[in-house]
Amino acid sequence: MAAERTTADILDAAVHVREAARSATSGATGIDTVLAALSEVMEYDHASLARWDPLRRRHTTLAGSYPDDATAYIETRLHRDPVFPVLRGPDRGGLWLRDVPRQLLAASPGFQEVLSPLGIEDGVAQCLFAADGRYVGMLNVSTRGPRRAPDPARAVVTLLTESLAAAVDARERPRPGGLSPRELQVLAELTAGRTNREIAERLFITPRTVGTHIEHILAKLDLPNRAAAAARAAAWGIEPAN
Repeated sequence: MAAERTTADILDAAVHVREAARSATSGATGIDTVLAALSEVMEYDHASLARWDPLRRRHTTLAGSYPDDATAYIETRLHRDPVFPVLRGPDRGGLWLRDVPRQLLAASPGFQEVLSPLGIEDGVAQCLFAADGRYVGMLNVSTRGPRRAPDPARAVVTLLTESLAAAVDARERPRPGGLSPRELQVLAELTAGRTNREIAERLFITPRTVGTHIEHILAKLDLPNRAAAAARAAAWGIEPAN
């Protein structure tokens, strides 16, 4: 039996994850090297890193080891799961399976249809946000056995999210109209008819900043008003994240 890793071992492994993430961000290596390094922080049975595509309104798996049906759920249905709003909540900390309330698990197709049949007992789902606050993707890690408590890997995974987000964000698809990622988010919100204040609350920015983004959107797309911008976004299939 392998010796149990100490906190110092896990912290050393975290340094390797950050190095792998930097390499993946620059394009020198693939995202799969990041997941391989992460396995030294916490052993897992399945893991994936997925990027959120605001145009297609789905996740795209960049690297992962889940079975096909689980991968399909992460990509196309996870953002509609009752657990997802909790994941993307204002504290933005990782949600560990053992901490999810039983009633929420009972209402979650992701747990009932995907994780439970795989025998998953523990793990973490961690939303990833860029430095400017954009949601860019997700880390999912699952284990068939419960992890020990206290578990230093829990804190380490949270500390790694900035590096993981940068690696995921570097794989972003070309954006239409020359819009920035944040401008695309604001454009998506316009399709729901939200006011600047409502958009600001959802994106954690100020109403004034929203107004500036809308001015830039109209200028870049050569459109007369926000209604025309919303119509253009609908034609492109752009919708709010949730």
